[in-house]
Amino acid sequence: MVLRPNLPTDIATLQALLRTAEQKNVEQDNIIERKEDRIVRLEKLLADFKRALFGSKSEKVLTDQYELALEDIETAMAAIIAEEEQDLGPDKKPKEPRKTNRGSLPKHLPRIEEIIAPDNIMCDCGCERHVIGEDVSERLDIIPSQFRVLVTRRPKYACRDCESGSVQAPAKPHLIEGGMPTEATLATIVINKHADHLPLFRQSGIFARQGVHLDRSTLAAWLGRVAHELTPVYECLKVDLKTSTKLFMDETTAPVLDPGRGKTKMGYLWALARDDRPWGGSAPPGVAFTYAPSRAGKHAVEILQGFDGVLQVDGYTGYNRVKDRPDNEPIELAYCWAHARRKLFELTINNVAPIAEEGLKQIKAFYRIEAQIKGMSADERRAIRQEKTKPRMEAFEQWLAYNRAQVSAKSPTGLALKYIAKYWAGLNLFLTDGRIEIDNNTVERCMRPIALNRKNALFAGHDAGAQNWAMLASIIETCKLNKIEPHAYLTGVLTAIAQGHKQKDIQKLLPWNFGR
Repeated sequence: MVLRPNLPTDIATLQALLRTAEQKNVEQDNIIERKEDRIVRLEKLLADFKRALFGSKSEKVLTDQYELALEDIETAMAAIIAEEEQDLGPDKKPKEPRKTNRGSLPKHLPRIEEIIAPDNIMCDCGCERHVIGEDVSERLDIIPSQFRVLVTRRPKYACRDCESGSVQAPAKPHLIEGGMPTEATLATIVINKHADHLPLFRQSGIFARQGVHLDRSTLAAWLGRVAHELTPVYECLKVDLKTSTKLFMDETTAPVLDPGRGKTKMGYLWALARDDRPWGGSAPPGVAFTYAPSRAGKHAVEILQGFDGVLQVDGYTGYNRVKDRPDNEPIELAYCWAHARRKLFELTINNVAPIAEEGLKQIKAFYRIEAQIKGMSADERRAIRQEKTKPRMEAFEQWLAYNRAQVSAKSPTGLALKYIAKYWAGLNLFLTDGRIEIDNNTVERCMRPIALNRKNALFAGHDAGAQNWAMLASIIETCKLNKIEPHAYLTGVLTAIAQGHKQKDIQKLLPWNFGR
């Protein structure tokens, strides 16, 4: 028995139903067409991204551009997904939300509560309903940068019955006496330039949009004053770092304008870093940058005056000068396996390199063990390395000697193997000391903001400006390492300095001590 739908018998109604059905079919066809278009767009996005990562050398994005490319692609994908959800309609959206990391809202942020209650809470029986629970949701709300003017009035008081004179409360001290900016404003300028990589001329434009017209030269003068006042804190930071028994060191380029030639000259920022957290050390992490006009090893010797211990570095030969200092104890150099690995990895990018690939597999085993022991004590790390890593390292040494004998010393493979053999003693040092890391990546991570600032500002205007850059970046990056909000820290420290903080207590102004 065939069941037939109950259809109306009059022609007009049937025609209306037919037109509705046709309209639904058209809408459905449009949805399918848009879906197919989205699939094509997503496939193109994926293909473009794969080509950027794995294509020929000319097509690949630079490492620094990777994050930018990823941001744009993820944004495009999110827009396409939003289109999909719009087509589905509110009733057909996925019940389970997409698993994305939206972060969390920290407890220290102020909460502005809004209570949404029903218009009528009276029950049908005549009683008033009472609260039995609630649903709570939190959303991040941002107020754009708000400029305001702090007006300070100091009334004068005098006696009507005598002429004994007037009294007035003294003015509060400020970092820039008689100047316009508060200490919070000065901190904002520093953060914008050295944490968010906004050159001063861009900041001047931001201020102008708020009707506050400040020349770049004015901002530079304020920044110079801040740099001067923070110099003792910076010097104290360097001294504190060099009391450690193990540090990291690296250097990066810092182009500086050479007015006499109308060109830039190449200077360098040297980074000295401490991070004992991987082995449970008690010393707080920190980094100090120092500007030098060249990459000569003598600058490393000067920076390390007063330090005795283990220094973890890459294979730059300039560091050899610190091993035999005439007036100090010799510094022991621990070398970086990440740089050794990089020599082999470069051979595999565009060529078949079985020797390099085998070496990479063995080095990968070292890193797997390191991932397992991260956070353990120095003694525990040393014991596990002796048990698990040392036998693998001995096997790698035999593999290294065998393959060096099989290939030409001047070939790319021969040169990569020669590099590892040259620094073999320093590459093995982490086996006998649980405080030493397997690589120098700690300090390289600290130097990434330097590279970002360099890309935005292109070059420093003067050697002194480059050193101020190094000094302010040191304080900001040390705050980050200690999970201290740098704007609040700088505001507090500049206020303390303006109010006459004693020089002998300068240690109390270091990021990990301030406010405690």
